[in-house]
Amino acid sequence: MESTTHPPDGVVLAIDIGATKMAACLVAANGRICQRAMVMTHGASNGDPEQVWAPLAALVDRLVDAADGRQLVGVGVGSAGPVDPVRGTVSPVNISAWRDFPLVERLAARAPSGLPIRLAGDGICAAAGEHWRGAGRGVDDLLVVVVSTGVGGGLVQSGRLVTGPTGNAGHVGHMVVDMAGEPCPCGGHGCVEAVASGPSMVRWAMRQGWRVDTPEPGAVELAASARAGHHVARRAFERAGAAVAAGAVSVAALCDLTRVVLGGGVSQAADLLLPPLSAAVARYARLGFLRDLTVLPARLGVNAGLVGAAAMVFAPHTYPVPGRQVVAKGSSGYPARG
Repeated sequence: MESTTHPPDGVVLAIDIGATKMAACLVAANGRICQRAMVMTHGASNGDPEQVWAPLAALVDRLVDAADGRQLVGVGVGSAGPVDPVRGTVSPVNISAWRDFPLVERLAARAPSGLPIRLAGDGICAAAGEHWRGAGRGVDDLLVVVVSTGVGGGLVQSGRLVTGPTGNAGHVGHMVVDMAGEPCPCGGHGCVEAVASGPSMVRWAMRQGWRVDTPEPGAVELAASARAGHHVARRAFERAGAAVAAGAVSVAALCDLTRVVLGGGVSQAADLLLPPLSAAVARYARLGFLRDLTVLPARLGVNAGLVGAAAMVFAPHTYPVPGRQVVAKGSSGYPARG
């Protein structure tokens, strides 16, 4: 890992934006997380981008204040995608209120002046985090799959993060695994996300007759039913595991990978998702060079994206993002506070 010129007590403000929740924290150069805070993602589908932005802005202010004498050396941001790190905008599939939202510009107006700001997709950040300090440490070629409200991913090849020219490489969630499959929120059909995301699993289970005494059941309730032995709930996880495996093996065949790391909120039900996923990998990965492909749970858990966002600042040559480096301008453009 390349050395950095950051002070040893410097910290990165790391941000992770998802359709269900947004988290931020301070990350030290050794990957240690402190001052983690979270807010729910409000207004994701009501068409008002400011309703989504306001709680995040307050969270950023809170974490900047929490640095409390420690030197902030940069801002790293992972967002549900697609993202455009060149323009500094995000258009998350599952946050319809944000289309070409100028996230980096907004952050540059609030962060202390002079800080570098780096933006990437949440799956790419998770890959950077797991490679830097997690289950992919020491592995030169791996795929990290993030299963949550959506399904994302990130690639490391030859020991270096791969982002592609637009910053969206490794987006395994929108690989087509069922040519006659169901519609996906991205507008396509048969994507991994259309089968394996938390909402997709719940919708499928409900169509098959699964019910619980909850107004808006989610993946947590589905997992509880599966652990209790409900056959439809268990089948939902089996289908999801097979879809993720199909996408992962396809990437492994294309990129000659040896390891897949599974992260994200739904992966907290690893006891339900990993067994069918691993079994499907064994069925699909039959070529000789694929037979050593292993699947491991994320060591950093739901913090992988935050740690990876920090890695892009601490180790930019190993974890590069496309586009020019943006520098925070403090109070220009938008008020820094309030």
